[in-house]
Amino acid sequence: MDNSNLIENWQQVSQQVKQACDNARRQSGSVILLAVSKTKPADMISALAQKGQRHFGENYLQEALEKINTLKSQPEGQGIVWHYIGSIQRNKTRDIAESFDWVQTVERDIIAKRLNDQRPAELPPLNVLIQLNIDNEESKSGCLPDQLLELVTTIKAYERLQLRGLMIIPAKSDTGAFARTKQLFEEVKEKHPELNGWDTLSMGMSGDMTEAIANGSTMVRVGTGIFGARA
Repeated sequence: MDNSNLIENWQQVSQQVKQACDNARRQSGSVILLAVSKTKPADMISALAQKGQRHFGENYLQEALEKINTLKSQPEGQGIVWHYIGSIQRNKTRDIAESFDWVQTVERDIIAKRLNDQRPAELPPLNVLIQLNIDNEESKSGCLPDQLLELVTTIKAYERLQLRGLMIIPAKSDTGAFARTKQLFEEVKEKHPELNGWDTLSMGMSGDMTEAIANGSTMVRVGTGIFGARA
């Protein structure tokens, strides 16, 4: 894919997000478009960043670190907000804590504690989302709904983390997952009013972002719709 097609795809997806916000009677600026750039080269990210795309999501740590290092020396790379959206192994937490702005896949305390302890003091607190296994699927990672409040209580005490909200990857057949996640999000907000930064629901991808936005999503994760099929 050349960059002109890439930009056209991005503009179309951005318009779809705006339309979904209009349909839900929400302000278009209330939903962040996260461009999922895994397996895609740094020059594609650079091209989108030059057009104003700020948020990029990466799944594979070593690949992501190479792109982050490449782009941080470029003017358009200065404004990029990097999200880690892959599974987290214990031996990867230091690199994640040092290099990313957001982590969307925190599912247990041991990972949260390591990210907190390894976040450099000169950087702002690391924004984290709790990954919720909303459908209790054995094949997927995530905190189970009945464990959520306990994990929130634990994570909110970590000074180097800023707990922002929830992320889900629902089962394709579960049309009610977005509404249930929104309900849990509001429950946490009600029981923990001290969580000033609790403002993010990362749910919805290319095929279901309209429904997700209608149910309160504040961040949609789109890869193929922007970048085309994986390499």
